[in-house]
Amino acid sequence: MTTTATTPTRPNTADRTTPDITPRRVLRSEWHKLWTLRSTWITLALTVVLTVGVGVAITATYESGGGDSDMDAVLLVLLGMQFTQITIGVLGILVTAGEYSTGMIRSSLTVVPRRLPVLWSKAAVLGAVAFTVVLATNFVTFPLAQAFLSDTDQSASLGDPGVVRALVGNAAGLALLGVLALGIGSLIRSVPGSIGVLIGAVMILPEVLAILPYEVTDAVVRHLPAQALMSLTHAQPAPDIASPGSALLSLVLWAAATLATAALLLKRRDV
Repeated sequence: MTTTATTPTRPNTADRTTPDITPRRVLRSEWHKLWTLRSTWITLALTVVLTVGVGVAITATYESGGGDSDMDAVLLVLLGMQFTQITIGVLGILVTAGEYSTGMIRSSLTVVPRRLPVLWSKAAVLGAVAFTVVLATNFVTFPLAQAFLSDTDQSASLGDPGVVRALVGNAAGLALLGVLALGIGSLIRSVPGSIGVLIGAVMILPEVLAILPYEVTDAVVRHLPAQALMSLTHAQPAPDIASPGSALLSLVLWAAATLATAALLLKRRDV
């Protein structure tokens, strides 16, 4: 009688399945990636410092009846957004163009070969972080600045009509501006080039168009990103600016159009 020796078979490593790449996992990856960047902490810290610092500096020296007496109370307090729109924009650019400059984008797209979930997750994480940080900063800055305005013609409180809406609107506007910058970074893939486009489109272009003697340019300027952000920061509507609803819609459309274009090119271009 013979016995047949059987040799143990090795498990087929090809049968092992890797964890599915789910939207939740991609989001978690982009969340951790964002917070491991030194630039994230620097730009967000600058956003907080500039918002609070400029707000307190302006209101501490404010006198009734001066040149700023006709300015909206919330806009006066949050004038630091002239600088924070750049810090948030730079952060958005670094999230995408920064990865192209370091080559890290290759690893991200290798793990997620469908590509687009990476872009959507970056936009979602950046938008959520920017909105939360700016909103919290606004609700600290406004009462602090109003302590200097209590006896002036710019005295206001959180309970006044439109104040809370303006504080929230400013945070939403800056978050959308950051997402727009993220799309620009993905399109251009260069940090210096993307920053140049952002500054040109957000700060310089509205000033150039505003001096043109045509009514149609006035309507266009009102719905450019920087002007739409300013409209969202008004507690009281003004005749020469867009309404809060149309300003928010304009920023949403600007961010969506930029992201859609970035998504289209991300699918078609090589890394």
